[in-house]
Amino acid sequence: MLHTTHTRGVALMAVLVLFTLSLPGSSRAQEATPTAGIDPARFGPTVSHSFFPLASVRVKVLEGDFTDEESGETVHERVEEQVLPDTIEVAGIEVTVVEVTEYADGALTEHTYDYYAQHEDGTVYYLGEDVDKYEDGVLVSHEGTWRAGEGQNQPGVFLPPVPQVGDTFEQERAPGLAEDRSTVLAVDEAVTVAAGSFTGCLRTEDVNPLDDTTEQKVYCPGVGIVREQDEEGALELVYFASSLVTPAALASPVD
Repeated sequence: MLHTTHTRGVALMAVLVLFTLSLPGSSRAQEATPTAGIDPARFGPTVSHSFFPLASVRVKVLEGDFTDEESGETVHERVEEQVLPDTIEVAGIEVTVVEVTEYADGALTEHTYDYYAQHEDGTVYYLGEDVDKYEDGVLVSHEGTWRAGEGQNQPGVFLPPVPQVGDTFEQERAPGLAEDRSTVLAVDEAVTVAAGSFTGCLRTEDVNPLDDTTEQKVYCPGVGIVREQDEEGALELVYFASSLVTPAALASPVD
């Protein structure tokens, strides 16, 4: 899932990870067991949902400024996403892997692999994430890591097939680890960000009950998430592409 857990007020060393870190090991994926009531045969790794088209939008970059709660200083954040070409299996389901790399003022703060699959009815499911958190260029924790099929963890509904105002769904179902819930606020918004102007967009309010935080996200048809906003600032889409690109191209995307 695209993340807005901000790391602020710490001097970090930038580390290039895109295209250099290996896909999460298949050995751990095999430890996960199929989830009761879930038929893996009814899921596929191709995520073609209009509001979350991983099959056609394979690279995204979002940027924005946030205010450090403690120092009051402004921190520039950048999130790079790439849909990887290889799939893995989680809880008996073949999933698409999205690599997410986050920077604060140019320094690496978090690297994540997110796992998604689409049900035959069009629902997008979120099946977990493997998280690496960094401080001063050093890996410090895997806080937030979970996978469906491990313990009590279940696949979460990331987006229903046809979202409607008032719909509420559990995107993360890992008790005590990740319990995000999302509610649809609007389904026909217009929005302009650095990457373009879009109409017919979906706005959601996402609540994390474990740390009592709330944010809003805007998803646009054929693109996916174009904005994430909380009380400290906002991330907006600045670049997207239909094919994988090199790290150099991501560092200086051109229209």
